Amino acid sequence: MGSERALAVVVLAAGQGTRMKSDLAKVLHPVAGRAMLAYVLDAARALGPDRLCVVLGRAADRVREAFEGAAHFVEQAAQRGTGHAVLCARESLAGFEGEVLVLCGDTPLLRAESLGALRRAKAERKADLMILTARRDLPGRIVRDDAGRVARIVEATDASPEELAISEGNTGVMLADADLLFEALDRVEDDNAQGELYLTDVVSIAVTAGRPVDALVLSDADEALGVNTRAELATAAAIQRRRNALAAMDAGVTLVDPDATYLDTQVEVGRDTVIEPGCVIQGHTRIGARCHIKAHTAIEDAQLGDDVVVGPSAHLRPGTRLGATVRVGNFVEIKNSDLGEGVKADHLSYIGDADVGAGASFGCGSIVVNYDGIEKHRTEVGDGAFVGCNVNLVAPVRLEREAFVAAGSTVTRDVPPGALAVARERQRNLEGWRAKRDQRARDQRAEKTQKD
Repeated sequence: MGSERALAVVVLAAGQGTRMKSDLAKVLHPVAGRAMLAYVLDAARALGPDRLCVVLGRAADRVREAFEGAAHFVEQAAQRGTGHAVLCARESLAGFEGEVLVLCGDTPLLRAESLGALRRAKAERKADLMILTARRDLPGRIVRDDAGRVARIVEATDASPEELAISEGNTGVMLADADLLFEALDRVEDDNAQGELYLTDVVSIAVTAGRPVDALVLSDADEALGVNTRAELATAAAIQRRRNALAAMDAGVTLVDPDATYLDTQVEVGRDTVIEPGCVIQGHTRIGARCHIKAHTAIEDAQLGDDVVVGPSAHLRPGTRLGATVRVGNFVEIKNSDLGEGVKADHLSYIGDADVGAGASFGCGSIVVNYDGIEKHRTEVGDGAFVGCNVNLVAPVRLEREAFVAAGSTVTRDVPPGALAVARERQRNLEGWRAKRDQRARDQRAEKTQKD
């Protein structure tokens, strides 16, 4: 993709993230189900870099653990600015000759295609340094000379009113020849409002040295969004969810109202599936073809076969696996269970930690009682078994093939194949009970009145 020159990528992920007001490292905050840093690393890896380095700061151990094996990590012990952060990666790039791409760990919307375009532009324009810019309000402003050439980048905290009015902003993405980058960084000084070493100062140093500097403007300014606050996190998530919705529709999925459908980035949906408004589908969920996910259904890390119907207002929790043509109705919750082909649970049921055979049926209000207060236990329901309304299956228990459980039963023992289980107290009708009760109530009121 792009230039044939060797490429190293340095991702800056050491920011304190103080405006997030969170105990979680900023780059670990999720955007549509994935940590911000995951998006940035995916974009970087798509370029096929020879080296990939992430500069960490706050909560470094937690970030390393979350992305173990994904990159080489270095730590910026003292927070002395973006220029200093890149210098912290110098040792890991020792002996490298080629281009260095600097990315920010808090820009999850940046696409690999835009980075590839930046590399191609650098090669075509024979620039030694390229920056990626956008027409939006960003912390750095791109100052150009009278001929329209990039002259320098000024940070908003150091900018004049005229410079603050500039519409072209710095995305924080820089692609530079390695020798130029580190030679310029050695000359950067901290004489600014923040007392930090700014990576952006490399631009003016390169211009002064007569090295060719150029810029590429993003066609989609949303890609430049940096996440520094909870509000920006919500904005980024909304944009990513919209991307996910468009990708699903492009793949043949019908979303009745895309803006009211919440699809995490790793969700996969088969063609001709219909998803109604208000659905939240999260994690590594896989939905087959021709399914119908009805309104206000929540699905988390579940696997659905083809021609499945779920909802409305159902909840599939992690570990749920539904075979083809399964039907799950309103206010049904399923967790860590495997339902075979054609199983039906149409309303008001809970199925947890169960293995259910093909064609089995759960009546309204049927419950799998999987927890004894200390441990979870599994329930087995054989092919074609029928569980009546308001039945409790107290795990561990097994219903054999084509077993039938009468409504209102609490089952604590295994049910043989084809047997009917009736586990409830025998009904008694007490004649005249209502009249006797009402008479007692009248007598009690009369007695109370006499005492008063």
